Amino acid sequence: MRERLTRYVRLMRLDRPIGIFLLMWPMLWALWIAGEGSPDLRVLLVFAAGVVLMRSAGCVINDYADRKFDPHVERTRERPVAAGLVSPGEALLLFAVLCLAAFGLVLLMNRLTILLSFAGVALAALYPFMKRFTHLPQVFLGAAFGWAVPMAFAAQTGAVPKVAWLLFVATVLWATAYDTMYGMVDREDDLKIGVKSTAILFGEADRAIIAAIQVLLMLALLMVGQVASLGGYYYFGLLLAAGLALYQQYLIREREPGACFQAFLNNNWFGAAVFTGIVLDYLVRVPAPR
Repeated sequence: MRERLTRYVRLMRLDRPIGIFLLMWPMLWALWIAGEGSPDLRVLLVFAAGVVLMRSAGCVINDYADRKFDPHVERTRERPVAAGLVSPGEALLLFAVLCLAAFGLVLLMNRLTILLSFAGVALAALYPFMKRFTHLPQVFLGAAFGWAVPMAFAAQTGAVPKVAWLLFVATVLWATAYDTMYGMVDREDDLKIGVKSTAILFGEADRAIIAAIQVLLMLALLMVGQVASLGGYYYFGLLLAAGLALYQQYLIREREPGACFQAFLNNNWFGAAVFTGIVLDYLVRVPAPR
């Protein structure tokens, strides 16, 4: 039983939590802005647990979808389904259990959040199959990761305002940039087995297009700050994030797989920088006189 549980932990990538962090940051950005620095504790706990469950579910369905591709890629051939340690049927059952657990948490929220959750599950389930039909699976990943943003606003405020959609667009841009860096790690293997990605689509223009996406990302985050009336600490957080984006460009300059993977991982600090700016901005605000 312990060995089987270890295999499930690996299948859900709980031993590699970077995906949890990358999904958690936009949710936290959204909750802090929606709650004006004081999000509801129950909403925060439900969404934090939901992020872990849905990221785990996404990893499981991804490995199920890629079970015939992963054995041919050096980085993924030891994954539990690819290595025959977990059967495809077990993977589907685990995916269903994780989704049901996440839906059980969503039922604690309001009606709008519940309705939005159906689109979230659909995006999470469809994303792994997109790499067979389009060179833009990274955009679908961004939509899946970013869907926590309108859901967080809905849970906190009962509505999805303009700033929520701006933050959703920023998250899609961010995920497209960092997942393209991730795709650059596997580009040679993906070309051999016929898997599509933005890293393949962009080709020799990959660094320039990633840079352009990062510029659009920063512009979207600047617009978020304007619409949400955020102040200096937020923009200082964006300045730090911009510096990290430049560092990521430095890392991918030679397109060396190990360095591209480090650039991908560095996005955890990008998300943290933006969140820190949001938190500090609300902490230092002087309450309006009554």
